[in-house]
Amino acid sequence: MTTRHVLLSGIVGSTAYGLAHAGSDVDRLGMFAAPTEALHGLHPPRESHVTTAPDRTLHEAAKWCRLALGGNPTAMELAWLPDDLYEVRTPLGEELIGIRASFLSAPRVRDAYLGYATQQFRRLETRGDGSFSADTRKRTAKHARHLKRLCRQGLELYATGRLEIRVENPEEYHAFGERVAADPAAALPVLRHYEKAFDEARTVLPDRPDEAPVEAWLRRVRAHFYTAAATSCSCSQASSMP
Repeated sequence: MTTRHVLLSGIVGSTAYGLAHAGSDVDRLGMFAAPTEALHGLHPPRESHVTTAPDRTLHEAAKWCRLALGGNPTAMELAWLPDDLYEVRTPLGEELIGIRASFLSAPRVRDAYLGYATQQFRRLETRGDGSFSADTRKRTAKHARHLKRLCRQGLELYATGRLEIRVENPEEYHAFGERVAADPAAALPVLRHYEKAFDEARTVLPDRPDEAPVEAWLRRVRAHFYTAAATSCSCSQASSMP
C-alpha cells in the first residue's frame, strides 16, 4: 500500500478520545483507493489492511462508505477527527469530510451506537464478581470506558448531527471504568439510562442517509484512480479483426 493511494488517515481510539494513559497503543485508521482497473478482474483487491506494528487499519473507499452508511462508530470517526489528529488529508479526503453528514441516519446511528455499547456490556457480564486478575480488571475498565463513551457520543450525534471525538471529562470515564472493574453490574444502569435517553431525544437526523453525494464522491475516486493502460492496445486489436 503506497501513501499516494491513502485518501484520509489519522489517529483514532483512546488517544483521540483523550482517554489514553502511559503505555496505551496509538491506533490509526485510514481509507485508501484501489486502482480502478483492479476492481474489474477475477480477483478484486483486498478491502482492508490491518497491521499491529504499528496498529493501523486501512479500508478501501467503497468498504469505508458502506460501513459509515451503516452507522459503524469506529469507521465514522475518520470523517470527524479534530484537525490535529489527521496525518494524511488529500483533496478527495477533504471532499469526504465535506459530505460526512450525508452518511447519517437516525435509525442506523441509534442501532449502531447502542448496539456496540451493548456488546461492551456483554463482555462485562462475563467477568464475574470482580475477583479476577489485574490484567482482566484493566480490560474490564477499558470496556466500561468505551461503553460510556459510545453511549454519550451516539446520543449527541443523534440529537445534534455532530460527532465529538474528544470527551469533555476524561477523569469521569476513568472513574467509571474503575467502578465497573470492581463491580461489572454497575454498568447496567448507565446503559439503561442511555437507552431511555435515545427514546426520549428528538433527533435532527433523517430516516435514511443521503446516498447520492456518497455515490458521486466514490465515482470521482474511481475516475481519479483509473488508468487506461492497455486500453489503446485492446481497441486497436479489436478494430483489426475481420
